[in-house]
Amino acid sequence: MDQLIDPFNRKITYLRVSVTDHCNYRCHYCRGEDHLTNTARDDLLSYEELARIVRLFSELGITKVRLTGGEPLLRKDILKLAIMLGEIPGIDDIPLSTNAHLLSPMAEQLQKAGINRVNISIDSLSQDRFKQITRGGDLDKVIQGIDAAIESGMHPIKLNMVVMRGVNDDEIEAMINFAIERKIDIRFIETMPIGTAGIDAVDHHYSEADILKRIHTHLPNRLVTTKSKQTSGPAKSYLISDTNTSVGTISAVSNNFCSSCNRVRLTAKGRLILCLGQKNSISLRDLLRLGKSDKEIKNMIVDAINRKPEKHEFDTDIDNIDGAQMVEIGG
Repeated sequence: MDQLIDPFNRKITYLRVSVTDHCNYRCHYCRGEDHLTNTARDDLLSYEELARIVRLFSELGITKVRLTGGEPLLRKDILKLAIMLGEIPGIDDIPLSTNAHLLSPMAEQLQKAGINRVNISIDSLSQDRFKQITRGGDLDKVIQGIDAAIESGMHPIKLNMVVMRGVNDDEIEAMINFAIERKIDIRFIETMPIGTAGIDAVDHHYSEADILKRIHTHLPNRLVTTKSKQTSGPAKSYLISDTNTSVGTISAVSNNFCSSCNRVRLTAKGRLILCLGQKNSISLRDLLRLGKSDKEIKNMIVDAINRKPEKHEFDTDIDNIDGAQMVEIGG
């Protein structure tokens, strides 16, 4: 089998696939207040186009495909796509990232369709604060979705909390306790300076060092370092002794993790994003719709990977993605 190796000898095994750039939440670190999504249906990759692209990536060594958005559960017949991807040889891991608002009635079907695990965004356990952060979200529905995922047998289930100074940083300990009670995992994420929402992210930045200090104080002598799989994301993880819960951090700004980057992103409109913090990309949708052969498209993918940058520039003054919105990139 061919393998995707970038110029810095990083093996690319993980493809994040955004199935829609629409979202029923409007989290202020993800999109600007005035941002509207007007993507027409024809602009989106069809499921057949998505499956073809994923098949080509699998032939190039990709084994993990995460479904993201926007909010992926807004895409009609998402179960159909999950089944299609599960039938592709070489793809053995199909996790989902969701805000869980629509997850409760779908969790069991998703699990049966091959969605083996799920990451759920939840930034507060306070109804009013949650509604403020998400600009109208419903915390009760999210918790129902979390519990439905647990009941369905998805594993592992990971909660993702974006920590914002002066907004929700006082809830780190409560979120750990919430995860321990449900025997699921929790990760704390630094805000990232992307797009028009990036200004707000900088203003409310809460560093990994501060997060870890709070975790260690809350769980003294209870953290055991765990080893990540090759296809894992950038989180540093620790098992909490005497529990079934791990706690981790993702620190794009204060602790550059680019040296181990193993992933690329496919947007809902079919652009292959080589780095979350860089503008460089190519349109695979256009190649498909121009009638290019599998071989030609694979050659273009390989050529793109050969131009994957060494790192993002979040820790400098370089602004490479000023016009982007996280909701459009796929996170």
